[in-house]
Amino acid sequence: MGDLRKRPGRQLGVGDVSIGELEIQYVLDTLTKSRLSYGPYTASFEREFARGHDRKYAVFCNSGTSALQVAVHALKETFGWNDGDEILVPALTFIASSNVVLQNRLRPVFVDIEPDYFDIDVARIENHLTSRTRAIMPVHMFGQACDMGAVQAIAREHNLRIIEDSCEAMFVRYKGQPVGSWGEVACFSTYVAHLIVTGVGGLALTNDGDLAVMIRSLINHGRDGIYLAPDADDVDDPRKLWEIVDRRFAFVHFGYSYRATEMEAALGLAQLQRKDEIIGAHQRNAAYLTHGLGSLEDHIQLPAIRPHTEHAFMMYPLVIRNPKIARDDLVRYLEERRIETRYLMPLLSQPVYRRLLGDLEAQYPIARRITSAGFYIGCHQGLTTQDLDYIIEAFKEYFDQVVR
Repeated sequence: MGDLRKRPGRQLGVGDVSIGELEIQYVLDTLTKSRLSYGPYTASFEREFARGHDRKYAVFCNSGTSALQVAVHALKETFGWNDGDEILVPALTFIASSNVVLQNRLRPVFVDIEPDYFDIDVARIENHLTSRTRAIMPVHMFGQACDMGAVQAIAREHNLRIIEDSCEAMFVRYKGQPVGSWGEVACFSTYVAHLIVTGVGGLALTNDGDLAVMIRSLINHGRDGIYLAPDADDVDDPRKLWEIVDRRFAFVHFGYSYRATEMEAALGLAQLQRKDEIIGAHQRNAAYLTHGLGSLEDHIQLPAIRPHTEHAFMMYPLVIRNPKIARDDLVRYLEERRIETRYLMPLLSQPVYRRLLGDLEAQYPIARRITSAGFYIGCHQGLTTQDLDYIIEAFKEYFDQVVR
């Protein structure tokens, strides 16, 4: 089926890294200055990232997963949650979203998702509330925001906290307000295949100064907040110096070693200056794919954009509509032609969750359908128009041969 000789000379991956001269300059500067731990690049990266999402504070750490884990930990400690208390999580998301709940000895309660935008279905949230519900974790899937106005209204009515998992979306808005600006804390990822890339990395954002200090402490082994940067003891006041010296090896929380390096922050700061270029390319390529694949909409569901919502298109999600088409056959066809794919964030079907939680899929029919019929491809800045035309042609060739 199809001509494998047409394959491109490289794999058309689901993500890409775009490193320019500025990234190289900033990283070399950190090496020249021999400053690899928290320093001016990290402080600037945190400040600029927070400003871009209308937040007061950002804490840079080694991954978006770590950011989520310490965010849940900090909220649990701050608000006195007990082991076994519940956080609502969408039934389709990357496994880290619910893992961090379990790792904090809390219980994830799953909520089915929207069939068109793949985010948590706010109409179903209240069906899952109990006396032990403490928070909602909306996940901004694939690059666009959840229906955050409705999420916020439910949270206010029931006195719940909001933890935004924004690891797949950044610098996009819902009704004029940026992702990451709605909850008590929001977490982002700068992993290698994401939007703004630092290799590994993540950020936790908040407007609560005390929460920010606790999160920074937790990623530094739970160290006393008086000494969370290597030069915090560079002070002239002798009394202040001794106070720092006396407490700088004190640990006030049961923390983790989740720090990132100054080199990663240098990459991030340079990437921020190119964010419009990078995200704009994702958006333009997604629009090109949608136009090119439009004739196949009877057979395959193309990504939809929520009204009044921007979409960063970290990736390009697709769902098979035609029951005569097997998702895995199409994925195999694409992979053989060097078009990389990923399944569409299956969660409840994961072997570890089946062992731990049992078979829950029947309770979440939308998530179950998308788990079995969905996948995504790349639409990143590394793809050329020729690449996109090749991808579109591969889809059309497949459906021409299978649907007669």
